[in-house]
Amino acid sequence: MKKVGITGQNGFVGAHLYNTLGLEPEKFERIDFQKNYFENPDQLDEFVKQCDVIVHLAAMNRHPDAEVIYHQNVDLVKKMVASLERTNSKAHLLFSSSSQEERDNLYGKSKKEGRSLLANWAKEKGGKFTGMIIPNVFGPFGKPNYNSFIATFCHKLTHGENPTVDVDSEVSLIYVGELVQEIIDQIEAGETAELYKVPATTTIKVSAVLEKLKSYKKLYFQNGEIPALTSSFDYQLFNTFRSYFDIATHYPVKFTQNIDPRGAFVEVIRLGIGGQCSFSTTVPGITRGNHFHTRKIERFAVIKGKALIQLRKIDSDEVLEFYLDGTDPAYVDMPIWYTHNIKNIGDEELLTIFWINEPYNPEDADTYFVEV
Repeated sequence: MKKVGITGQNGFVGAHLYNTLGLEPEKFERIDFQKNYFENPDQLDEFVKQCDVIVHLAAMNRHPDAEVIYHQNVDLVKKMVASLERTNSKAHLLFSSSSQEERDNLYGKSKKEGRSLLANWAKEKGGKFTGMIIPNVFGPFGKPNYNSFIATFCHKLTHGENPTVDVDSEVSLIYVGELVQEIIDQIEAGETAELYKVPATTTIKVSAVLEKLKSYKKLYFQNGEIPALTSSFDYQLFNTFRSYFDIATHYPVKFTQNIDPRGAFVEVIRLGIGGQCSFSTTVPGITRGNHFHTRKIERFAVIKGKALIQLRKIDSDEVLEFYLDGTDPAYVDMPIWYTHNIKNIGDEELLTIFWINEPYNPEDADTYFVEV
């Protein structure tokens, strides 16, 4: 087991890495890091002493004054180097640099200088160092107007705004889940690499990304239809888009009932992709679920009985509750990284239809059990 600490563990990439390491507790022990440790040398030293591996992600990406970005980022690295030296650490230090290193700006300069300082520490003190040059990262829960243009587009499209393309350049992208796996692979390899260029997994024009997101808004956000997703990037972008909903107000979504003297007809889901559709009966008082997924798209549709559906983002204490009744059929889609359950709160049998975008595979279930 390796003890892993992450500076910036509450940031965009840091939170995804922290949560993913938690899926394998037999391999990784996560050492907690708090932002204020950089202002308290004793606390920083205590953190460093516990770690076999330190992933240094803490950095400033944007500020009106580029000089502030430069000095802040270099200063954080200097504080880390000082702590490594005070504690005589031999930890494996992984550093997230950027493809901006190749550009003539102060952010890129801060990253390049930080990577050099850490590489020198490793050479002089016998530590291990991996300097990762990372392309543009996107994924769920990124901060709009900060982490990526995709985060900005998604937030605007789901909050009544119309994003525009200022410069229609071709961009190299990596999904945050893919980046996290790259970091974990480097942790497990445990080798020094002063410059490791993380390969982009998608190259696409900004306008093409916006067109895809606009189609997701029309088909899914407004009409509840799962769009055609023909590539890994499509799935990644769609799950990213879904994470920007105001879940508490978006769900449950009422179905359209077509009623005539024979009864009612309700379309549960319209698909541009396949998957697995099933139903369950649940006796009163019983709860199903209490698990989450990291990639799957899933819909719960209550068509008979009364149900309580609960959702909780796994690094949050906030529980969202939705009450559904088969007399007024509705559905709730399960966001990735949200543990969820469904409970029969009525006096009769509960009938629920479940759709998920991929058939269940016990060898790659993408299902992690955590109580809501």
